[in-house]
Amino acid sequence: MDFGMTEHDWKLRTLVADAVLDTRVQEALDAVVADSAPEPDVRALYRELGRHRLLAPHWPVEYGGLGTSHTGAATIVTDLFAAGVPDMQQVLSVQIVGAFLLTAGSDEQKRRYLPAMAAGERFATVLYTEPEVGSDLASLQTTAVRDGDDYLLSGVKVYGLKSGMSDLALCAVRTGAEAGRYDGITLFLIDLTADGVTRSNLPTMADEQFDRVELDRVRVGPETMVGAEGDGWPLLLQCLALERTGLDYSLRARRWYETTLAGIDPDETDSALLADIGRYGVHVETASLMTSSVLSRMDRQVTDEVMAAMAKYVTSETAQQVAVWATEVHGLGYGLRSLSREDIAVLEAGYREAAGVTLAAGTSQIMLEIVSGSIAAAGSTQEAWPWT
Repeated sequence: MDFGMTEHDWKLRTLVADAVLDTRVQEALDAVVADSAPEPDVRALYRELGRHRLLAPHWPVEYGGLGTSHTGAATIVTDLFAAGVPDMQQVLSVQIVGAFLLTAGSDEQKRRYLPAMAAGERFATVLYTEPEVGSDLASLQTTAVRDGDDYLLSGVKVYGLKSGMSDLALCAVRTGAEAGRYDGITLFLIDLTADGVTRSNLPTMADEQFDRVELDRVRVGPETMVGAEGDGWPLLLQCLALERTGLDYSLRARRWYETTLAGIDPDETDSALLADIGRYGVHVETASLMTSSVLSRMDRQVTDEVMAAMAKYVTSETAQQVAVWATEVHGLGYGLRSLSREDIAVLEAGYREAAGVTLAAGTSQIMLEIVSGSIAAAGSTQEAWPWT
């Protein structure tokens, strides 16, 4: 596998560089940086990036993308992240909900929603997790009850992100009471401004605020159903694998690692610290390679649940470990060595965020269960490991 920069990659990086230098983009980015709120509103910035078709570059041109590959899109996202563009709204709206619609949505849903999402004119999030359920989506209790041709949705969703800044949500509910716990799950794309939807925040250490969304007999039409009724579970498994590339976590791991190094004086570095620098540097590079491997497979139309689980596990665990290591290197308040105010802010925010990265998009325990289950089912290591 060749991870070198191709001519196409350089062209994509030039597109990003030109966009970042665009006056309107720069003004919107400066406004986000200057926003003192823990969770700044990035929608105006995303609309400017949407003008350059950089929000969903791997989507087909007719839906607002550039038609590039998944690896090409990762090049764009990496450069935008390095330029200071917050990525969570893009991850939710494009990499998760948008990817879901591309995979399982109807032609009408794609035409209706995707161009506006690629342009930064509409944003989407996910409503999966519920109180007392956690990562066990098969235990969800939110219901959708038939009312003529429509459905009435009722229940509570928690620990989602960006619902206050999103127009739509991909919501998992129960439409039936079949015998199996994986049966009867259906997915709807709901309007978050509809009657019966109540959005609020939950306390969290991280800058990204957790949300609580209550659904009280929210009326949705059959045209909002994604996939067929009762087919939600296999669709979730397929699209969760698309979500778990590890790109967002590997980018965080690299940023936190490089920021940690920025405050280290080589003349004051002992052998133990040098060993840590080397060890964590290898972990960061490994995380990047795992992500590249998953993206390369996606470009070959291969969706590998086990490899995606491995990538999510390795990248999120690496990001968390690097964030904790930074506190050991720089001490209480990150004042043990010479760090700029900006670098201190990056590491401090990273430490608070790191507590949740091994929980979001599937806990590390679940990722390991997916991998170990694959090994047991395959019956041999040669067949089980997806990179062989």
